Amino acid sequence: MKFSYKIRKLFQPLTYRRSWRRIRRVLHPIPLLPLLAKVDQKRLSQLQAELGNPPPDAPPSWRHYAKYLDLEKYLRLNIRRVQDLNLHQTSSKEILDLGCGGGFFLFVAQDQGHRGLGIDTGGIPVFDELIDLLGVERMLYRVEADEPMPDLGRKFDLITAFSTAFHGGKDNSWRWGAKEWEFLIDDLEKHLKPGGQIFFGLNPAYAGEYYTPEILDVFLRRGAEVERENVLFPAKAA
Repeated sequence: MKFSYKIRKLFQPLTYRRSWRRIRRVLHPIPLLPLLAKVDQKRLSQLQAELGNPPPDAPPSWRHYAKYLDLEKYLRLNIRRVQDLNLHQTSSKEILDLGCGGGFFLFVAQDQGHRGLGIDTGGIPVFDELIDLLGVERMLYRVEADEPMPDLGRKFDLITAFSTAFHGGKDNSWRWGAKEWEFLIDDLEKHLKPGGQIFFGLNPAYAGEYYTPEILDVFLRRGAEVERENVLFPAKAA
């Protein structure tokens, strides 16, 4: 039996959640225009002109990252993420976002009254400029297998990671296995406040799947709610 079929069968009872989340987005919207009004549009236009079409000698990845200059598109995506995590209806939280990219998620979360810290490697001009444009706090750090996170100066109510690549992409032979994921989760829990949670929104990095059976077992053994790419771990005990 194919693993993908097993996944569909296992999580059929949870599919209603996607419909319910769509309903909640409609009932409790986060308007886009007030967010755009907080962005220096003149500077954004300059960045789009300067970085939207990288020179031929630029690293190939820069052309890929240029798509993130479409601010409206990626703000809309991250509005949905904030809504789906119910951050627009909760009291102020401390949020750590791994692989924060241009800072869109934290920018929307901050607009809803939360305080955020992003972690990423830096050195990508589009992301570096967007972080500054959006006013997001970022620490330069590369997440590595089996290496503990540095002292971040505070603990967090929520740790997120959306579409990250630190665990390897579909074309990387060094993709993380169950052991590396177990280490990361153990380490991240040390940075949580009592009651804090971890959320992963994964890329299909494992032959078109979001995880291997062994990685899925790690998530489930730790009590996570798993719905395709979305992995939410239970609140940390006091």
